[in-house]
Amino acid sequence: MEFKAIIDAKTHAPSDCAVVGVYENGDLDAAARNIDAQTGGLIRQLHAGGDFAGKTGDTLLLPRPAGAASARVLLVGLGPRAGFDRKQYRKALLSSAQALAKTGAADSVVYLALEGIAGVEVQYRARMVAEIFSAQGYKIPDLKSGAKPKPAKLSSVSVAAENARTVKAAANGLKIGAAIGSAMAMSRDLANLPPNICTPTYIGQRAESLAKEWPRIKTTVIDKNGIKALKMGAFLAVAQGSAQPPRLIVCEYHGAKKTSAPICLVGKGITFDSGGISLKEPPAMDEMKFDMSGAATVLGAMRAAAELALPINLVVIIAACENMPSGGAIKPSDIVTSMSGQTVEILNTDAEGRLVLCDAITYGRRFKPAAVIDVATLTGACVVALGHHLSGLMSNDEALAAEIAAAGIRADDRAWRMPIADEYVDQLKSNFADLANVGGREGGACTAASFLSKFAAKLAWAHLDVAGTAWLGGSQKGSTGRPIPLLVDFLVNRARSR
Repeated sequence: MEFKAIIDAKTHAPSDCAVVGVYENGDLDAAARNIDAQTGGLIRQLHAGGDFAGKTGDTLLLPRPAGAASARVLLVGLGPRAGFDRKQYRKALLSSAQALAKTGAADSVVYLALEGIAGVEVQYRARMVAEIFSAQGYKIPDLKSGAKPKPAKLSSVSVAAENARTVKAAANGLKIGAAIGSAMAMSRDLANLPPNICTPTYIGQRAESLAKEWPRIKTTVIDKNGIKALKMGAFLAVAQGSAQPPRLIVCEYHGAKKTSAPICLVGKGITFDSGGISLKEPPAMDEMKFDMSGAATVLGAMRAAAELALPINLVVIIAACENMPSGGAIKPSDIVTSMSGQTVEILNTDAEGRLVLCDAITYGRRFKPAAVIDVATLTGACVVALGHHLSGLMSNDEALAAEIAAAGIRADDRAWRMPIADEYVDQLKSNFADLANVGGREGGACTAASFLSKFAAKLAWAHLDVAGTAWLGGSQKGSTGRPIPLLVDFLVNRARSR
């Protein structure tokens, strides 16, 4: 989908559909007032007559209204005018995108970004348009044998701005939002594919194709022998029960001077997690194809950085494998040696994510990173703690944690700070190895992160547990693409500050 910013606060440019706002008290946004005047007071009449109340997210399509410059006018409820906020704005945009998808409009002008929102600049208001319209247009990879649904006709969305200054800010916001949309589509495609297609080898191939598409990206895919040569004993232990070979995938993006320390994003890439010998319960086990969502996320963030040509250096590291039960699988009480040299007693083979991540984090040290952020669907305990609304955030660096949390707020993709501490590490004590891979049911998300912290010593490191936010289950089953908005916002603002 194409996104454009235009200067049009008053004149009402012709289009297939104009999207304008109406508040609950009958107040109209600037474009709605203009169209109301063109149509002889039609919009005010509809509100006064009770045909359109203006409640947040309500929509009403006016086809070919006499006197209007546009072929269609979509009225969108903005809710109460007092305290109009980003939540109302996002809901209005989502309703607009859904309603437009049901029309024959090929292009549209969205005027909603002209409305002021406390603490939200024009750039972010425009960015939300591109993000939401892109997400609404996403289709799950269709492997059904029946007839394919026709794609929506809408291919171009313009955002109206007031003047040359704000149109520039809006254009920049649309560019960022479109890059986030493309990154989320890529990430969701990977996560939504079945695990017999989206194998570790397949993820490596997608990473290689990304490097062909964006010349600033260099991709290296390391096979099992190479992983063994790196002495990644924890990673290989998880992979050894599967017939699918593991892959260590490394993507490097160079947008700044070589001397500039990179940001390192590490993704958990378990393409299917059966739990191994510590087998999971059958209900919802099919959703364990989403256990590579961290890998899909960091690869999507890499794509967005390249599309935006961010002036930073970025490294993405993905540890990809399956966790399967077999005669060769790791067993509870096995002890493995990680790349760092620390030994780990495996008490539960279903706590495998931290095993692949600890070696990937250690590998990341060779790049001398300014910061390391790992992204993983790591623990069910985080879902119990935070539900499906916020990602868990743990860090050994106060400044980095604050930076990530602020990015989540700006991006409406929030993360909540949770603790790591020696007390949690004490739960991981083993009589036989340096660490055990689990520490009991209590504080499971915190013990998992505290485990990883033992491999991130002297790094500026943060961990995002996205087990509750990366996908939806039930009738809405599918990848959400989170936390790409948070990560891209972090990278954009990090690039601006350097």
